[in-house]
Amino acid sequence: MNENNATERLERFLDFYNNLSQNNLGSLPELYADNVEFIDPVHHMLGLDQLQQYFSHAYARLSSCHFVATSKIANLDQGCLSWVMTFTHEAIGNGKAISVHGCSVVHWNSEGKIAYHRDYYDLNEMVLQHIPLLGWVTKKIKQKMANNTATQTT
Repeated sequence: MNENNATERLERFLDFYNNLSQNNLGSLPELYADNVEFIDPVHHMLGLDQLQQYFSHAYARLSSCHFVATSKIANLDQGCLSWVMTFTHEAIGNGKAISVHGCSVVHWNSEGKIAYHRDYYDLNEMVLQHIPLLGWVTKKIKQKMANNTATQTT
């Protein structure tokens, strides 16, 4: 496989997620290996069964979700995709659109399926700042940290 094919894998990955919904979760085996390891800031799952359960729960109340790639790096057996995800969820931010910056690192097995998937994103940006009391607290903590950093550099 050449570098272009590896980049095409990331394009297919992005397209897959932009078309994923509660109605087509059965298509996960097309992308993921049976023994996939999936990690994000909240979860660590092993196996396709756990991943399908996770997505079934996650997409149950998700109104919309769309990813836009901001950069891509890929070689023969791994790739990194930086993205901005915009989603709406009835339980987060009163159902208003929320944009989150993140990055997915994936490793493909010899069959071309994803055997390792790790997402990096700011949980505060995704959830915490949209919960009234927690949002206020995290904003104050960030301000205090920024002020402390500014006074240390002057």
